[in-house]
Amino acid sequence: MPAFSTIVWVGIGVFGGLVLWKTGMGMLRSFTTPLPPPPPAGEMRRINVRYRCTVCALELRMTLAPDEDPPPPRHCLEDMTIVAPIFE
Repeated sequence: MPAFSTIVWVGIGVFGGLVLWKTGMGMLRSFTTPLPPPPPAGEMRRINVRYRCTVCALELRMTLAPDEDPPPPRHCLEDMTIVAPIFE
């Protein structure tokens, strides 16, 4: 009878090892599969608008936007102000 219980425990160990192996390989495969491409966001237009933060004086140039007159970005929790272009 002791030989039968040893065979059962070895079988359980082998089965558990196979389950762990398949789970680990499935997780590794999921890391290597590429993500699907994002949906198209629409047509972007070329613009040339400069903004300045009124709090810290950070300047930002926006070159692409979904529309001709985009809303100003936020920085330091405040809306940025439009800076007049130097040469145009």
